[in-house]
Amino acid sequence: MGYFAWVNKNIKKLGVWDVPFFKISLIAFGLMVAKLWEPILMLDWYWYLIIFVVTAVKPVMSMFK
Repeated sequence: MGYFAWVNKNIKKLGVWDVPFFKISLIAFGLMVAKLWEPILMLDWYWYLIIFVVTAVKPVMSMFK
């Protein structure tokens, strides 16, 4: 069984509260990385916008299919 098949099989077990908690944990991890590795915060604002747009394209496309 491949990784994606395993994830798709197990993601169905998640409850209503699991997804928001997962999102919060990812935000907390990102803040921890920013706190521990300060040079990442020295990027110009538009780099964060580019990263946001690039990573948001796939979920938004999937949502509107």
